[in-house]
Amino acid sequence: MTAGQTTTEGAGQTPALTIDALGKKCPIPIIMLAQQINDVPREAIVSVLADDPAAFTDIPAWCRLKSHHHVASHELPTGGWAIHVRRNY
Repeated sequence: MTAGQTTTEGAGQTPALTIDALGKKCPIPIIMLAQQINDVPREAIVSVLADDPAAFTDIPAWCRLKSHHHVASHELPTGGWAIHVRRNY
């Protein structure tokens, strides 16, 4: 998936939580996500705002490793991405 591309499943769902990791280098955005994903109900969306290019690929990889679902990645107008993750368990 390239910047700005999304999957259709759940792409329109409003995030239950937004994690602002702008300005933080990996692995900090992933650590923040791992610490907070259980704060939302199952099937809810967490949006991680990140501008480190590593986060764009590492967060979807973390989702695969942890059995959560990478829903979409959207480019932010100010730079970086909003990376949406669905909590599966």
